[in-house]
Amino acid sequence: MAKPISDFKEWKFRLPPSYVQLPITGYPDYNIPRAVKDAVFVKVPTEPLTGKIDLVCVSNDALTDILDLDPVVAESEEFVEFINGKYLPQGALSVCHGYGGYQFGFWADQLGDGRAHILGEYVNSKGELWQLQLKGSGETPFSRFGDGRAVLRSSLREMVASEACHHLGIPTTRAAGLVASDSHKVLRDRSYSGLARPERAAVLLRLAPSWMRIGSFELMHRRQQTDMLVELADHVIKHFFSHIDLNDKDKYVKFFTEVAHKNLDMVATWQGLGFTHGVLNTDNISILGLTIDYGPFGFIEHYYENYVPNSSDDMGRYAFNKQPEILLWNLGKLAEALQLILCDESKKKIKDVIDTLELYVKDKILHTYILKLGLTEVRKGDDKLVKDFLEMMQQTSSDFTGSFRQISEISLNQLLDKETLESKWALARLSKSKNWDKWIQRYKDRCCQENVNEDERVKHMLKVNPLYVPRNWMLQEAIKDAENNDFNKVRLLLEIFTKPYEANEEAEKLGYSSQPPSWSFGLKLSCSS
Repeated sequence: MAKPISDFKEWKFRLPPSYVQLPITGYPDYNIPRAVKDAVFVKVPTEPLTGKIDLVCVSNDALTDILDLDPVVAESEEFVEFINGKYLPQGALSVCHGYGGYQFGFWADQLGDGRAHILGEYVNSKGELWQLQLKGSGETPFSRFGDGRAVLRSSLREMVASEACHHLGIPTTRAAGLVASDSHKVLRDRSYSGLARPERAAVLLRLAPSWMRIGSFELMHRRQQTDMLVELADHVIKHFFSHIDLNDKDKYVKFFTEVAHKNLDMVATWQGLGFTHGVLNTDNISILGLTIDYGPFGFIEHYYENYVPNSSDDMGRYAFNKQPEILLWNLGKLAEALQLILCDESKKKIKDVIDTLELYVKDKILHTYILKLGLTEVRKGDDKLVKDFLEMMQQTSSDFTGSFRQISEISLNQLLDKETLESKWALARLSKSKNWDKWIQRYKDRCCQENVNEDERVKHMLKVNPLYVPRNWMLQEAIKDAENNDFNKVRLLLEIFTKPYEANEEAEKLGYSSQPPSWSFGLKLSCSS
């Protein structure tokens, strides 16, 4: 393992970045909205925030494990100005990506990076390629009616969620650091009431092997840009699915199949952890099967299968229980986009793949829940066992994370002991279900069928049922402090979420594994970031 770099001025991007192999253009008046039709990327300079720039937080794990940096670099002016977009290391090539997408089921045409800049690529000491992107770093040709900025509120949420989800086991983009200006303000209407108010502007440093989305392919399909679509698809296969032979006549079928499985594997982890993305438009779906573009997300508290964290989603299109269905719909749109470059045989093969996906994701989700119950293999009747457990949670408004965690903490024999159940706040509520005793007996019988060792059951369940998830009330407290220049709580959250399955003394003092406070039930989230 190479020694971490402690002087940020020595850190540099690799040259040339792989994205220069795709069509790139540029405009002198880069901040004027326009239709970009002949390029995948546009060269656009970053626009640093003005005023005093505060380092809100960093992910030590992302710095060391991905960027080969000693966390001490976060104390340097160069690193802070790097996140601000003012200092660009050697090899940087700032570009914005153009893509389209379906938003809430309707085609929105060109969207693109309206406030984000890909700065360059880095190949770390493990041979991994990562693209570094700033979010909130200024206007681009894709800004439409936006100002190219992000606010501290939403940026802090994405910073914590990205890192927490990684450590929870959810495939995700990463976040390495966050800065905010003490005086650069932007207007935002949080509740779409017509009353915008000034908020602190911030810039987030995000990391991913690639920022390509389903919408990257859709826009070219809509514009009938066959040659460019072939170029893009082959580029993505070459660099991110390199085990697929570019000379294979089924390369696009294999590519689609892997993209589909990666995204459905991802949504299975969401369902198992109660994560609800909030805005599953096709432009927010990564080709690599990563959770991307955290906005009005939420982790379910009082279990309700139709949970919708986004107050802008009036129809509940992206509700928790609809996420697998929506991912399938989005993948159908990817298949539709690829039609332009497929032969008839490949079109049929992709249709055959699509016909298998509903069962694929259903099985993945069931297996995820079976593991959460301390079992190892799916057997007949397990779908009803899981369904009935979730129904009991919904009937009693029990906490999703707390219920699964606390059923992991006690023995099978204690699951019918009233005194033990009353000592566990989530199970105390859940066990009020009229079906509790019968369900527990079925669960105990199921454990016996598999000959599950009690110690192994508890040990395994504690590894897949977290003690802490980034609940909205916890994030809201950190946001309130950060807006007053107190960054201690957000930094503590990042530390806690490096080990979300283990008890943390500070987290326990702050009640992070306790019943959520009553004031948190009225929290509203929207896309107004």
